[in-house]
Amino acid sequence: MTFRQFAFNNVLRNKRLYIAYFLSSMFTVMVFFTFAIFAFHPAFSNGSVNQNALLGMAAAGGIIYVFSFFFVLYSMSSFLQSRKKEFGLLIMLGATNKQIRLMVFLENILIGFFATVGGILAGLLFAKAILLVAENVLIISESLPFYFPTLAVVVTFGSFMLLFFFISIFVSFILRTNKLTDLVKGDKQSKGEPKASVFLSVVAALLLLIGYGTAVLVEGIYVVYAMIPVILVVTLGTYLLFTQLSVFFIRRFKNNTSIFWRKTNMLLFSDLSFRMKDNARTFFMVAIISTVAFSAIGSLYGFQSYLTKGVKEMNPFTVTYSPWLDDSKEIIENDIKKINAILEEENVEAKMEDMELTYYEMPEQDRRVLITKASDYNRFAALIGEEALNPEKGEAIVVEQSDAMLAEGTKASEILMASNVALESGEEIKPSQVIKSAVLGELNGYYVVNDEIYNQLGTVVRSDHSAAWKAEDGQTDQVIEAGKKLSEQLEYKAFSVDYSLYEINKAFGPILFIGLFIGIVFFVSAGSFLYFRLFTDLDEEKRKFRSIAKIGLTETELKKVVNRQIALLFFSPIVVALVHGIVALTALSHLFDYNLTVESSLVLGSFALIQIVYFLIVRFFYVKQVKRMVF
Repeated sequence: MTFRQFAFNNVLRNKRLYIAYFLSSMFTVMVFFTFAIFAFHPAFSNGSVNQNALLGMAAAGGIIYVFSFFFVLYSMSSFLQSRKKEFGLLIMLGATNKQIRLMVFLENILIGFFATVGGILAGLLFAKAILLVAENVLIISESLPFYFPTLAVVVTFGSFMLLFFFISIFVSFILRTNKLTDLVKGDKQSKGEPKASVFLSVVAALLLLIGYGTAVLVEGIYVVYAMIPVILVVTLGTYLLFTQLSVFFIRRFKNNTSIFWRKTNMLLFSDLSFRMKDNARTFFMVAIISTVAFSAIGSLYGFQSYLTKGVKEMNPFTVTYSPWLDDSKEIIENDIKKINAILEEENVEAKMEDMELTYYEMPEQDRRVLITKASDYNRFAALIGEEALNPEKGEAIVVEQSDAMLAEGTKASEILMASNVALESGEEIKPSQVIKSAVLGELNGYYVVNDEIYNQLGTVVRSDHSAAWKAEDGQTDQVIEAGKKLSEQLEYKAFSVDYSLYEINKAFGPILFIGLFIGIVFFVSAGSFLYFRLFTDLDEEKRKFRSIAKIGLTETELKKVVNRQIALLFFSPIVVALVHGIVALTALSHLFDYNLTVESSLVLGSFALIQIVYFLIVRFFYVKQVKRMVF
C-alpha cells in the first residue's frame, strides 16, 4: 500500500467525521458556483439586466469565499483535535512529522477536490431550477435559459482548489508544533471541574439585560445611534454567557440534590459543565453567526414588507392623477384622455372618478386646509370600497391618512380638531370626530362637510384637480405595463401603485435573494460546527456509556440521556441566537415605526424548524452509533 493509498483509506475510515465537512464544503461550493452561473450568464452580457444585481452577487460570492476559508480552517482544526491520539500512535510506530503533515495535506486535498467537483455537479443539476427562481425573484424581464457555464466551472474549481491547498498547508504547519505527549493525550478532557467566576457571571447577565433593554426601549433614529454599542455589549455578554454564566448555573443545579439525584440527571450534569466549557467558543461562534443570518434576512424581508405595504396603504387606487399647479383645463383634459387611452390599450378595465380639491385659509392654523364635500368624498370612497361619510349640516369630520406625526411634532387630527371650520356668514362648525382613510391621499389631513355647508364656505385660495382609477382584480400584468407607459409619458403626474411596487421589488429582489443565500450558508455552517463538536467527543461518550451500562443503564435511559445532551448542544446557541434575532428585529420595527411581528415570526420560525429537522437527523445517527457500541 502506497502512502497516497494510506491517506485515501484514512478518509474512508473517518467518513463519520468527514461527511459533515464534505457536505458543508460541497454546499458552499455549490452556492458560490450558482453565483458564478449568474455572473457569467450570456443574458447579462448586453447590460440590459439590472447591473446592481450582478454587483451584489459578485460581492456575495466574495463574502462566501472568505467565509469558506475560515469555515474550512475551523473544520480541519476540529478533525485534528479528534485525531490527535491517532497521529500520536502513528509517530510511536515510526511515522515522522513530515509524513503526518503530508498525510493531512493529502487528505484535505482529496476531500477538497471531491467537494469542489461535487458542488459543481450539484450546481449544474439544480442550475435550471435556480435560474427559473431567479427570473421571478430578481424580476428579470429577459429569460435566463440554461447554458453550460464553462467559465463559471473554471473559476469555481480554480478558486476552491486554491483555497483547499492553502488551508492544507496551514493545518499541516499547525500539526507540526504539537509534541508526542500532547498528541497521545489530545482527546482527553481537562482535569479538574471547570469553575465559573461569580463576578463574570453577573457581568454576563447585566450586559445582556442592558443590551436587550436598550435595543427594545429606544425608538426612531436613536436606534441607529444605539446599534454599535448594543452589538458590542450583547456580543461580549454572549461570550460570557457560554464561558461563565452557563457553567455557574450547571454547578448550582449539581449542588441541588433534589435535581441532581433525580433519575438520570446525574449522568446529564456530571460532565455537562466540561462540555459547556470546552464548547463555549463553538457555541459563541454559532450563536453570533446564526444571529447575523436571522437578523440579515429578517431585516431585508421586513424592510421590503415595510416599503411595499406602505406604498399600498398610502395609495389605494390603481392609478392617481395630479396635474401641475399651472396646468390649464385643456392640458388636464388631454392628460386624462391619454391615461384612459393607455388603460384601454393594455385592456385594463377600470372605473374612474375626478374632482376639484379646494383649499381654504385657516387663520387659526396659519395654513391652508383641504375641505371637501361629502358627495365628492363618497364617490372616491366607493371606488375602493371605503365607507361613505354623511356629516350633518352643523358637523365637520376630520380625515387623516395615518398616525404619523407632522413636522410640528403633532398629529394632523390634533391640529384639525382644535380648529373650527369658518363659513362665509361668520358662523363656525366644530369638528365632531376623526376617521382614518386614504381616500384622498392628503397627508396633512382634511375636513369633510355636508354638501349644503360646502357651498357656504369662504373664498377658495387654491384648487387642484384630482382623478383616480380603480382596476378590476386579476389584471396585475396589464396594470404594470400601463403603469410603465404612464411613467414614461406622464412622469410625476400619473402614479401607478402596481408599477411602483414592481419597481421596488425589482430593486429589492436581488438584495433579498443574495441575503437569503448568504444567510443559508451561514446557518448551514453553524449547524456543521455543532455537528463537528458533537462527533469529536463521540468516542469518549461511547466509552463512558459502555462503562455505565455494565452497572445497569438501560437502553431507554441511554436514549433519554443522549437525547437531552444533544438537544442542549444543538439548541443552546440557537435559542440564544433566536432571542438575539427577536430583539434585533424589534429594534428595527421601532426604527421604522412598523410592526414586524409577522415577518419576524416567519423568518425565525423557518430557521427554528430547519434546526429541529437537522437535530432529528443528527440525533438518529448519533444514538445509533452509541447504541451499537454499548449494547
